[in-house]
Amino acid sequence: MNNTFKELFAPIRAEEALKERTRTFLAEKTRGYTRADAEGGRYSLCAACACALFLVLLGRWLYFTPTVEISIDINPSIELGINRFDQVIFVNGFNEDGQELSSTLHLKHKNYTKALEEILHHGHIEALLAGNEVMTITVVGPEGQQAAKILSGVEACAAKQHNTYCYFAPPEEIAAAHESGLSCGKYRAFLELQQLDPSITPEAVQGMSMREIRERIQLLGAGNANGPSPYHGQGNGHHGYGGPHSGGWRGGRDES
Repeated sequence: MNNTFKELFAPIRAEEALKERTRTFLAEKTRGYTRADAEGGRYSLCAACACALFLVLLGRWLYFTPTVEISIDINPSIELGINRFDQVIFVNGFNEDGQELSSTLHLKHKNYTKALEEILHHGHIEALLAGNEVMTITVVGPEGQQAAKILSGVEACAAKQHNTYCYFAPPEEIAAAHESGLSCGKYRAFLELQQLDPSITPEAVQGMSMREIRERIQLLGAGNANGPSPYHGQGNGHHGYGGPHSGGWRGGRDES
């Protein structure tokens, strides 16, 4: 009898042992797949984070890299850095008057035309222009679509201002101007004056207003038939493209 029961239950025990081995095998394989999936998920997450970080840094670089600068000079002197989206990304008061004026303005992250309008309609600037002072607005950058568009926009902003002149300058003038301690607009006027008076120094020009520089150029130019004057004979309709001695000016209303 005992032998008979053993024979009957032996297959059941064998089946249970097989099931247990099968469960053990599947558990090991399943844990392996789970680890692989987790590692793959972590890799995908890291790749996505790296891509997002790259896009953020690229966007920041694109936004905060100036492609054109605008030098506004009357004394005060202010320079605006403009990005590829035509937004103001920095404001530099280039002399004491410029620093004082820029501290009263909120120009960053505005379109350059709005920033320029705010400067032109500032009470101090309006008073200077009403007193027959001279303003120059220089668009500095590589010749191309953006520089041409910004120069056109600057001219439109300045069209109703008297004694206001707009022109273009190549980007290499920025480094030379700053090395001389001058804004780009005042540096160009200094080069014009230096042609007529080689003894003039950047230090002497730093404290002069644009009107004083202009009067000096006109005075010296009157006695020198070959002496250039960027203001002389330039009415509306002249675009300000050219090198540092080109005399290419685009004027507002000259009432001097």
